[in-house]
Amino acid sequence: MACTHLADLQRLSSPKLSQSVHREECTQCFDNQDGPQGIEVCLSCFNGGCTGERHHIRTHLQKSGHRFTLNVKRKPKPSTKRVEDEEPPAKISKLAIAEEREADKYEHSTVVKCWTCDAEKGREIPEAFNDPKVKALADETMLSLSSARQSEVKAWEEEFEPCEHTLLLQQTSVGAIPASGLAHCANCELTSNLWLCLTCGSLGCGRVIQYGGIMGGNGHGLRHFEETGHPVSVKLGTITPEGGADIYCYACNDAKLDPALSEHLAVFGINVKTAQKTEKSMTEMQIEHNFNYEFSLTDEDGRALEPVFGPGLTGLSNLGNSCYMASVLQTIFSLPAFKARYFSPSATTDHAPQCSEALPANCVECQMRKVADGLLSGRYSRPAHGSASSVNDPVFQEGLRPNGFKALIGKGHEEFSTMKQQDSEEFLGHLITVLRRDAHRYKDRATEDATAVFTYGLEQRLQCGVCNKVSYRTDATDVLSVPVSAVESGKDADGKTLYTPIPLVACIDTVLAPEALEYGCPSCGRGVHAIKQAKFASLPEVLVVHAKKFQLVNWVPTKLDIPIILPDGDELLFDAQHLGRGLQPDEVELAGIAAAAAAPQFDPAALAQLEGMGFPLIRCQKALLATGNSNAEVAMEWLFAHMEDPDIDAPIQPAAGGAAGGGPEPTADQIAMLADMGFTSAQARKALRETSGNAERAVEWLFNHPDDTGADDAPASAPAAAAAPAAVGGSTDVPAKYKLKAFISHKGPSVHSGHYVAHIRTGDAWVLFNDEKVVKADAESVKELKKLAYLYVFEKA
Repeated sequence: MACTHLADLQRLSSPKLSQSVHREECTQCFDNQDGPQGIEVCLSCFNGGCTGERHHIRTHLQKSGHRFTLNVKRKPKPSTKRVEDEEPPAKISKLAIAEEREADKYEHSTVVKCWTCDAEKGREIPEAFNDPKVKALADETMLSLSSARQSEVKAWEEEFEPCEHTLLLQQTSVGAIPASGLAHCANCELTSNLWLCLTCGSLGCGRVIQYGGIMGGNGHGLRHFEETGHPVSVKLGTITPEGGADIYCYACNDAKLDPALSEHLAVFGINVKTAQKTEKSMTEMQIEHNFNYEFSLTDEDGRALEPVFGPGLTGLSNLGNSCYMASVLQTIFSLPAFKARYFSPSATTDHAPQCSEALPANCVECQMRKVADGLLSGRYSRPAHGSASSVNDPVFQEGLRPNGFKALIGKGHEEFSTMKQQDSEEFLGHLITVLRRDAHRYKDRATEDATAVFTYGLEQRLQCGVCNKVSYRTDATDVLSVPVSAVESGKDADGKTLYTPIPLVACIDTVLAPEALEYGCPSCGRGVHAIKQAKFASLPEVLVVHAKKFQLVNWVPTKLDIPIILPDGDELLFDAQHLGRGLQPDEVELAGIAAAAAAPQFDPAALAQLEGMGFPLIRCQKALLATGNSNAEVAMEWLFAHMEDPDIDAPIQPAAGGAAGGGPEPTADQIAMLADMGFTSAQARKALRETSGNAERAVEWLFNHPDDTGADDAPASAPAAAAAPAAVGGSTDVPAKYKLKAFISHKGPSVHSGHYVAHIRTGDAWVLFNDEKVVKADAESVKELKKLAYLYVFEKA
């Protein structure tokens, strides 16, 4: 019986350029187009869903009322040549890089289905392709950028922006440059990694070292800038007919975009339309460089480590500089709180029908459940090609590709929305913030906040050295960042600096030790010496310790491989001496405590990044306050310009009035953002006024004032001293013992190069998660890598 709904199918529109087409995999699990049932792409909104046991496409169609899908299946094309029959390639004088197209590797089969005719399996209607409109709809669905590719392209594009030097470039007209003039550096004989000055046409080689270790050149391009001030150069060999190329502005000291590149190159007789890409771009080189940071996959006897498979043992494929994200995801989903919150039979089936988002790809809850299912179910943990392997030639997993998760979690963030390598500790903080904001949407449901296991209180005590009066403040935090003292102990055979090992307990004690500082005492009315000391106000279920090994060396952020010695048994013990006691009966509270309690809050990721560079806390806070409290790089520039300020280390004085109730009138976009999270417009407006327009602080304010309706006649905020303290979470039960559950290691000299992996304790053994490679860890390598870890994750025993 023929489908009677073809008229409705003919009225559907092809995907717009701005629309994501989810044809590679289901948006709610990792079933994909390579499976036997393929993927169903909704022809109304282009959401992708699976069939079979989970049948996510049926859930989508029932919610949306859409009825037509395009079933997409993909399989590799058979090889037409044997390796021994292939002729050796002709000799080439320069590397030519050709893009590998999907159509060259795979063949696709498609068919239209109507789910009104068959709500269980969808009725196939192959005759639909006889209609030109339907055929065009199917073809354009397949030709559109897939959602994964679209988000990847966007992420790369967001990295590069024009600057004043590319937009206002003044060229010296020198005429066409002969081919001989583009053959090698003007100051040496190097013939690769050559940079053409777009001002005068001078050709210089790249820097001596790039991206923390890539040998680039002799630095003649940089020397040309230092001598002439000509700021913008283009890397030869990276120019494409589309006008793309590596553009570097020496004045900004960063990669930039030149919108008029074709015109600027035409001055020197270079036609971009005929250009051929012959060298790897700096981005490609960076990714390749980071991939080459391999953690050993052999034991002390040189034998290959054994790949492991099963639930909780699923790898994550590297999307390009995404190992920082993979290591964090593997770690948090090894914790019981995250397993219970995002992975259980009820959690898998209950959320989808009531999800308020039209597309699961735009729902944080959906994407977290998708990743949890992918990592913990074991359904995707299998050898890449389903083939057996020898002990010395293991076959690893293909690994899941969490493109949708990365695109959604990084959306709108200036760093995590890009494809650059990032800091794993900063990403953990960002992810926690995103999850807490999203959880507010489900406050009417009996759902636990998995991130609460990280939260604890840190008590800050300040005592004036003259009047002996004290003030207390308790801050809720999630990660304990500890300083790591760098004491050089010599050089190794390769000339690399060696450092004296330091116990982790000593690093923690440093955070809790008394510290003398200059202070403007409100009681004494003058500058005095004061003692500041931090202690735990509470202890978390899961303690994350961040070893601050990225420090400033000659004003350049550099990672120092300082060994850290863990206690016996990988255990930490906290008792009463580590806990703060708050204001005691024999203590007199400092006047002005209310104002101190209303002190500004700071962007946690930016603050951690600045502290990780080695700046003192008070300077980091002042820099963020002076530069809008969000961008670490801008704050760092402010710090460099104000290092000699006489009050740079003086305590921050709160603004008069204490509370921020007189903040600027919030914008419609700010109100809409909070309203999307479930708050009323009145609540959003008041929260933004109370926090001077800071959206993150406004969210926290709303969480701490759940009964405030935001009405105009609502009473003004009480002084901070009278306000009830916000809950900081954690427990005050001592003694408290913690056992090391996981650690994340980084290999490489800087935040933006190198490679992250996670080691996770599973039973009595350790498992190494190195992107898609999941193996039993060698005991000796674990012992050594624990010393050089960047993040330690301890569970309360």
